[in-house]
Amino acid sequence: MQTILGSGGAIGLPLALELKNHTNKIRLVSRNPKKVNDTDELYPIDLNDLTQIDKAIAGSEVVYVVIGFEYKLRVWQNTWPRFLNEVINACKTHHVKLVFFDNMYMYDKSAIPHMTETSPIHAPSKKGEVRQQLHEMIMNEVEKSTLTALIARSADFYGPDNKNSALNMMVVDNFIKGKKAQAFGNINKIHTYTYTPDAARATALLGNTIDAYNQVWHVPTTKELLTNRQWIQLIADELKVAANIQTIPVWLIKILGLFIPIMIEFPEMIYQYEQDYIFDSTKFEKRFGITATAPKDGIGILIENMKTQQASR
Repeated sequence: MQTILGSGGAIGLPLALELKNHTNKIRLVSRNPKKVNDTDELYPIDLNDLTQIDKAIAGSEVVYVVIGFEYKLRVWQNTWPRFLNEVINACKTHHVKLVFFDNMYMYDKSAIPHMTETSPIHAPSKKGEVRQQLHEMIMNEVEKSTLTALIARSADFYGPDNKNSALNMMVVDNFIKGKKAQAFGNINKIHTYTYTPDAARATALLGNTIDAYNQVWHVPTTKELLTNRQWIQLIADELKVAANIQTIPVWLIKILGLFIPIMIEFPEMIYQYEQDYIFDSTKFEKRFGITATAPKDGIGILIENMKTQQASR
């Protein structure tokens, strides 16, 4: 049995599809799980209820943590460490391997513009401090040989069925509505993004590769060094609209936060958009011979998916 905690999200859905290539025993755990494959076992729980974590993991060979808690600092600080502690304890009790899907917030600013798995870890933000704590919780257990685990790390991502991607929300949605794209920071700086189906495929493969455990992996991410302006142009070309862009300075983000609460969470992360930001997945590519989807192709699939969703509403 391979279990996905957070099976209904942007990574959970394609991950369930990919795991079918490795096993027909898949357990989907979320508040309201829905079958992705005919043989999926559904396990509906609220993952905020920590008393349910042990039962959700029991009987598994591998557990994938791909849940995304609300993008709010207070929620992350209060929820993530307690949640992961329960997951780790359950994995140790039931001898389950852990695959933790992570982001790159914990890397020191000196790691930018070129992040690899060996980049220094010293979080420059409060949210990054939470992610650093989670990284340390896992790797400390690995070093003590009390847990078999790996971390699959992704850059900012884009792709189908991904409501919380900046590219989806601030660019694609706006263009479809006839509005200008919105962007943070310096749009002429390089910014690499991970395509969610690539991330899911890599995470499933890592979870089913014995020698991939007890280390960190960057999932396949494009090596095309596109600026944010060029990403926006790709989307505009696909939609056949003008690439009109509104850049949002930090002071305006703070004002918008008075009316749109999630905006309050963005200012501390703007450093990622003010310099070239390259996420290097060479380690994975060399080990598995798999490279990332070309941005033009990924954007094309994303646009078709969003058009289909809008047409069905």
